[in-house]
Amino acid sequence: MSASSPLARLKTAARRLERDVDALVVAYRDPRVPRAARVVIGLTVAYALSPVDLIPDVVPVLGVLDDLVVVPFGLWVALRLVPAGVIEDARTRAAEAPGETLSLRQTGFRIVLGLWVGLVVLAWVVLT
Repeated sequence: MSASSPLARLKTAARRLERDVDALVVAYRDPRVPRAARVVIGLTVAYALSPVDLIPDVVPVLGVLDDLVVVPFGLWVALRLVPAGVIEDARTRAAEAPGETLSLRQTGFRIVLGLWVGLVVLAWVVLT
């Protein structure tokens, strides 16, 4: 497989995406990050972790396509809203302490899952 094969480019893009997600997770907690960036980061991460999508995954092609467009677009916007020096610091910190970003991702997942469970319970109580 050559270095410029489609699979190699896809793997490189996936590694870059993971690195940027980790950096944004760390940057979110940095006081130098503007509020607008925090909102975009929070919404993007919540959408990525949410079991509910704009288009359900069971819809052929379109169900997965929304994830392939919405999440990278949200990350792209967030990366532009976070000051360059802050994102570089966050990338360094994320690379030095991968356990911290994993812990924060797990916490985010638990929060989103808890919100959805709460909404389902509330809907059940209201509708019955």
